Amino acid sequence: MSIKRIGIITSGGDCGGLNAVIKGVAREAYHLGIESVVIPNGYAGLYNLLGLESVVLLNAERVSRIEASLAGSEAGHSRVKISKIQDPNKYERIKEGLKKFGIDALIISGGDDTGSVVVDLSSQGIPCIHVPKTMDLDLQPYSVGGDSSINRIALFTRELKTTGLSHNRILAIEVFGRYVGHTALHGGIGAEADCILIPEIPVDFDVVYDHMKATYCNRVLRSDVKAGTYIMVISEGMKNANGEMLYDELAGMDAFGHRKLAGAGKYVRQQLEKRLKVDPEMKEFMIKTGMYAPGVYEVPEVREVMLGHIVRSGGSSAYDVNFGYKAGAGAVLLLLEGKTGNTIVDVEGKTIRYMPTPEAIKRKEVDIAEIALFESLGTCFGRKPEKFSFDLLEKKAPIIRHI
Repeated sequence: MSIKRIGIITSGGDCGGLNAVIKGVAREAYHLGIESVVIPNGYAGLYNLLGLESVVLLNAERVSRIEASLAGSEAGHSRVKISKIQDPNKYERIKEGLKKFGIDALIISGGDDTGSVVVDLSSQGIPCIHVPKTMDLDLQPYSVGGDSSINRIALFTRELKTTGLSHNRILAIEVFGRYVGHTALHGGIGAEADCILIPEIPVDFDVVYDHMKATYCNRVLRSDVKAGTYIMVISEGMKNANGEMLYDELAGMDAFGHRKLAGAGKYVRQQLEKRLKVDPEMKEFMIKTGMYAPGVYEVPEVREVMLGHIVRSGGSSAYDVNFGYKAGAGAVLLLLEGKTGNTIVDVEGKTIRYMPTPEAIKRKEVDIAEIALFESLGTCFGRKPEKFSFDLLEKKAPIIRHI
């Protein structure tokens, strides 16, 4: 496929590793004698390309000013679904914009919603390669941004323990993840959280309360200064026992028709507070530990904390920088091989792995088969612990020769 200039788009939410994707595309393209340019502000920028006076050429000097280790995207973002733009000539307008700036093909980094637009644009004859990006990790292949967000969830959750210990609080920490629990699970395990609630497992709050009460009370009672905390990491898409998610009724829908999630941390706090207030054993516990103040402080305090956008901001993990570079460079090579309409999966040795974008953007949920292993280690997942059932598979490792 003859390509002289590539347009780079990042779309959807910001996260770690995206600047590495941009640099990977730009540097590989430069290496092959191809120009690359930024199409700013996601799909909104693509639609408005025709009206722009110029685009930023990613030459050697401009690329050197992009920090791959920083999260976010030098190209900017927007949550815009092209097919919903109320302009019957939108696709022709996009093609004219691309022609205006001599852009032969697009490399687009984003999640499932972004990928659905890649499929749409490809069907309209616009050559595209999709680079998987989402901190939610809900695509079939690994997505740039996932490792960075997991590390930040683990970091801030660990750091919040100091506040929990200082005040003997129970902390319900809500994190992003949308309809899957990958970031809550792995970030929570990384922080040694006591309880992790994910969308894949509807929550029995009686089980949660019993685990919290036993863990928290024993911790405080064992402490010589009567200090203890209980840490919960909660996915925003957590479901109650009826399998219902919690939505922000006032926020409405986003551009892709998804109801906006909100209130999981608050809901968990309310469920625990309700049980604490009617538990007759809590008064005895508070008196025994020297915390009881009649009418003022009669049960342990539960606080919800929403980490929010802080887990997708700041810096990129080294893994995401590595993956971003490889995915960006590999996307350029896929374009040159005419493999448009596909999602790059990884570069392994000399093999570039890819898959059709419609397959790549199918939702991948947490494999709950391994949850029982963490339950055997003492972590609560809002259900009665199950026995870990496993198979054995011997994998023979290659011989490593040292030079």
